[in-house]
Amino acid sequence: MNHSEAHTAPSDARVRDESKPKSRWSRWKKPLTLAFFLLLIVLFTTLARRIDWSEVFDTLADFKVRTLIIAATLTLVSFITYACFDLIGRTYIRQKLGWRQILPVGVISYAFNLNLSAWVGGIAMRYRLYSRLGVSNGNIAKILGLSLATNWFGYMTLAGAVFSSGLVTMPPGWKLSSDALQGVGALLLLASAGYLLACRFSKRRAWTIRGMEINLPSLRMAVLQLLLGALNWSLMAAVIFTLLPSKLEYPVVLGVLLISSIAGVITHIPAGLGVLEAVFIALLQHDASRGSLLAGLIAYRAIYFILPLLVTVVMYLVIEAKAKALRIKPGLKKPEH
Repeated sequence: MNHSEAHTAPSDARVRDESKPKSRWSRWKKPLTLAFFLLLIVLFTTLARRIDWSEVFDTLADFKVRTLIIAATLTLVSFITYACFDLIGRTYIRQKLGWRQILPVGVISYAFNLNLSAWVGGIAMRYRLYSRLGVSNGNIAKILGLSLATNWFGYMTLAGAVFSSGLVTMPPGWKLSSDALQGVGALLLLASAGYLLACRFSKRRAWTIRGMEINLPSLRMAVLQLLLGALNWSLMAAVIFTLLPSKLEYPVVLGVLLISSIAGVITHIPAGLGVLEAVFIALLQHDASRGSLLAGLIAYRAIYFILPLLVTVVMYLVIEAKAKALRIKPGLKKPEH
């Protein structure tokens, strides 16, 4: 990405003008966030009182080794899938990076992202590791941007299909009704289709936003983004589905995961701690007991969040120790536009 070095007086004036709406939002952001947190605390306290904790512990103790192995295998495939987002980024920036350099960075970043927030894992960790490998800050930003786009493009397409199908039914009394959720799904599908059409037919392929150049990928690359992004979300749901009561259907589990993910993004709580559980219990408590749901979600956190973090801490230390040997050779391939 190209950063502008010169700023004129008019541009400074525009920046000052643009900052005014942000200042108004900043005044409301803290009280609204605080109110949301208080609402979550009340919700979590209410749920905790209604849960049969003996059932939770009994369910955790009754998990079969085979079930845990299947969940762990799906987790491994999901992490590799996410790491492949950065392989698309390598093609996007056209830099000489081998898959043995990229995949570990993607896996480590994902584990830290899940547990310690996007700023630590998705951004800071990628900048640290890729810079150690000799990648420029501009190209790191492009890889990061494409990874984020892949994740949320896959989410929009998958959520659009699931929500619009009516597979997920919202409980009575919720502000977002089932019909409204179907409408949201339709809008998400339209947005996804718009992105694909822009990648195929747009004559303008590059934009500069605040000194940063953004290039529109090819249709082939956009389709790959869609497939990998949707696959990763599907694998996450498969891990949860494996650990929840067998009477639940996979499409319903997938839909609830997609809803809970938005709630997690809004709260900015690292790992969405408590938000995932609250949404799953609220939406599925009529189909399965609260205790069995919570037990499955605790197992999910242990397998999908904590275990990968422990493994990737070791991976991170190894990469730091071998960084010089893994550095790419100077020189870039000429970009093709």
